[in-house]
Amino acid sequence: MNGLAVRGLKFYAVGGLGIGVQLAALSLFTGVLDWSYLPATAAAVELAVIHNFLWHDRWTWRDRPGGWPAFLRFNATTGLTSIAANLLLMRLLVGGFGMHYLAANGIAVALTAIANFAVSEWFVFRR
Repeated sequence: MNGLAVRGLKFYAVGGLGIGVQLAALSLFTGVLDWSYLPATAAAVELAVIHNFLWHDRWTWRDRPGGWPAFLRFNATTGLTSIAANLLLMRLLVGGFGMHYLAANGIAVALTAIANFAVSEWFVFRR
């Protein structure tokens, strides 16, 4: 298996953990703290972005420069893209079609995953 494929597997393994973080936070914010689903989504995505960056910096792209510069690039690209896409898709799927917020959030995460890997590989953790 080539290096890019291995890195992709690591990326999606971390992403799987991040989905757990995001859905747990979304459940907490909406179910326990009684936040509306849109602000809850934005906060949950940001927590997952931070979680994922920490793993990517130490495991997925440990052979490349990371730290604060990479965190700022990660948050400004995949973070903002993920928040915007999640909010748009949540508004459409939950607000427009009445889908349950957790199912809608899972769809939103899946749709942004490939773009996030590409941006991380070729921009955030560039050589």
